[in-house]
Amino acid sequence: MLYGPEHIELQRSLKKFIDTEINPYVDEWEAAEIFPAHEVFKKMGSAGFLGINKPQEYGGMGLDYSYQLAFVETLGQIQCGGVPMAIGVQTDMATPALARFGSDELRKEFLVPSIAGDFVACLGVSETGAGSDVASIKTTARRVNGDGGDYIINGGKMWTTSGTQADWICLLANTSDGAPHKNKTLICVPMKTPGVSVAKKLKKHGMWSSDTAQLFFDDVRVPQRYRIGEEGMGFTYQMQQFQEERLFAAAQWTVLDRILNDTIEYTRQRQIFGQSVLDNQYVHFRLAELKTEIEALRALVHDAASRLVAGEDVTLLASMAKLKAGRLGREVADSCLQFWGGMGYMWETNISRALRDIRLSSIGGGADEVMLGIISKYMGIAPRR
Repeated sequence: MLYGPEHIELQRSLKKFIDTEINPYVDEWEAAEIFPAHEVFKKMGSAGFLGINKPQEYGGMGLDYSYQLAFVETLGQIQCGGVPMAIGVQTDMATPALARFGSDELRKEFLVPSIAGDFVACLGVSETGAGSDVASIKTTARRVNGDGGDYIINGGKMWTTSGTQADWICLLANTSDGAPHKNKTLICVPMKTPGVSVAKKLKKHGMWSSDTAQLFFDDVRVPQRYRIGEEGMGFTYQMQQFQEERLFAAAQWTVLDRILNDTIEYTRQRQIFGQSVLDNQYVHFRLAELKTEIEALRALVHDAASRLVAGEDVTLLASMAKLKAGRLGREVADSCLQFWGGMGYMWETNISRALRDIRLSSIGGGADEVMLGIISKYMGIAPRR
């Protein structure tokens, strides 16, 4: 995928925003274990960053996914993983199905303020007993008083990014007792609805500046008009959202490139045994290997994105890219930290933070093993169950 002048200008504008509105405050937000999502998102919304590939009639730019990819790749300039992850939930995880399948009324109520940065969105899929296994979720949304009645929601969600700050949640729930792939529905639920509660803010290994919550739903009543698309199609809609979520994760190859460049600069300056660390053949050969792997990941991501723009199903390529990004991220962060020596092991250094943050890439949005299962299925080599 080739970027034109418009893509480059978008990246330049976002880089300027990151340098002035985000990176100067990252250390403070990491220490607080939360960032001011409403404040940051409002500024991003005003700048047009939250609806790049969303419909113009709802406040978006109406551009194709190549521009969203250019945006996501630039988020790699943020000096932590938590803030870009929360941005990704807003743009690529909690809103694609709403933008694509929601009614006009529903999009005006939830998508418009999310694109403007007035609402913070979160995604409610994972549960304590159903992370990567989406089909086994237990949260229910039952109709009352027949087909025309409201939904009554009961259950809970786990590991919800932005869960303590969100204004609404894109919730996946079982709306019937049918087959697990055909009984689920996506529903927009305002977080201030009676019965919605934040059980606790979770303390994590990394991604500190992104608040993560456990949520409970106790007889939460919402109108059927809050349903996204057709009832029973939620699993299918969520699988489509996962394509963009997994491409978002893979497009964070730019984080790996930043880590590598920072390591090159540090090892060039760091002296040991009368020469720079970078002058050791093992060091610069290893960095050359990592650069080659990062470039291969970039090419895979761009291939998948090009096919998505062309309207193709990119589940296979997105799963491959997600798998590669998670594993390569761990390899790059660990290898580079080694070359930083004692400074790399210091809690406050960017390379140490990167190692903690990147570990999530092989778990969140579908674990590596789930990606391997999808890839095997598309290859036709997975056993039938």
